[in-house]
Amino acid sequence: MGTPTAPDNSRFRVLVVEDDNVIGHHLQTGLQGNGYTTAWSRTGAAALTEATRTPYDALLLDLGLPDMDGLDVARTLRGRCRDLLIIILTARTDDIDIIAGLDAGADDYLVKPFSLTVLLARLRAHLRRQSITSAAEQPIHLGDLVIDPVARRCHLHEAELPLRLKEFELLTLLARHAGEAVSRETLMAEVWDENWFGSTKTLDVTMAALRRRLTEATETNPGPSRLPRITTLRGHGYRLDP
Repeated sequence: MGTPTAPDNSRFRVLVVEDDNVIGHHLQTGLQGNGYTTAWSRTGAAALTEATRTPYDALLLDLGLPDMDGLDVARTLRGRCRDLLIIILTARTDDIDIIAGLDAGADDYLVKPFSLTVLLARLRAHLRRQSITSAAEQPIHLGDLVIDPVARRCHLHEAELPLRLKEFELLTLLARHAGEAVSRETLMAEVWDENWFGSTKTLDVTMAALRRRLTEATETNPGPSRLPRITTLRGHGYRLDP
């Protein structure tokens, strides 16, 4: 029997930020064995330098770094690159720590110890959603808000809203079903992963951030603005009211 061929993921660049040599080596070997182009930084400062020098599609980020908190790395890189996929790898299990990571700009998290198979599945799901767009899909107009799924941009009048990756995907999904009730399970499956194993607080934090972005957009945009309203349906999910 021949040696299995690694998937062609070489177009995706993944930066591993991990100070533990055993875990870092395990991650880099696993990623490279699955075809990803990979680099490994052992400190926050090294990660910031590397991410500035080379564009990456995804960041696997440990929070317990020797020189700085991983949350600061997440905030800095999120500010520089809105579309960078950030997955936190953490031994911190309290809800408040997980919420802090997501609020700092992370898209996903895995609690240590975790399965490499699960990590790879999460990574594939996220990158697949980033890559798959339809050239025929038209922009969505909701009042004065325009969502362009192909360009992955959202505008209120002429001003672009600085939405993070998951905020944009969440808004787009709700916009495609404007006026309809969308369950939490559907939102988690479509925006994150149908095999999601973590807390759904991820959804709540992202939704709260999206609401803040929309509110800030109306406050900073001169003149009246017609924006859709996100309505919470307790016990079910959310609805975007045009």
